[in-house]
Amino acid sequence: MESMTEQETRRLRRARFEGLAQVVTAPLHRYLLRRTAPGMVEDVLSETMLVLWRRIDHVPGLRDGSLPDGDDVLPWCYRVARGCLANVPQVAVPVVTDHSDLHAALAALGELDREVIRLWAWEELAPRQIAEATGMTANAVSVRLHRAKKKIAEQLQSGRKKAELAGHKMSEGRSGQ
Repeated sequence: MESMTEQETRRLRRARFEGLAQVVTAPLHRYLLRRTAPGMVEDVLSETMLVLWRRIDHVPGLRDGSLPDGDDVLPWCYRVARGCLANVPQVAVPVVTDHSDLHAALAALGELDREVIRLWAWEELAPRQIAEATGMTANAVSVRLHRAKKKIAEQLQSGRKKAELAGHKMSEGRSGQ
């Protein structure tokens, strides 16, 4: 038979997890939608939530008795989700709109630089939060973020110049004589 202390500990643990789940489930779902095939999202989310349940005592910023602040807990939860994604065979995520130039610029980056950009742009994390999600230092994240944004801008600018040159020739009205 469980003692009152064990029952209370279980109740508090469950309440902490429920508060965490309330705050992180939707952002984690969006995060996973952008990183894996739609048919895999629910499975990876379930695995992520299971890991969060098992490691509930290790989640930074999680306190008893109140809803956690997403800014405090999400970076660590994104890190858990990244780990769960690493266990899943990856397939290309379908692109809904035509941003092929942006996707090409992102693809030209290394995997870690792409993740830093995604966490910054899509998840709206600050460098210190990205550092927590990736296991890097905040300084390393800032440097990677700066360099990655510069590379993307250069790639996009290069693509625009090529398009303008091609468009310029087409708009001159020459018949190819």
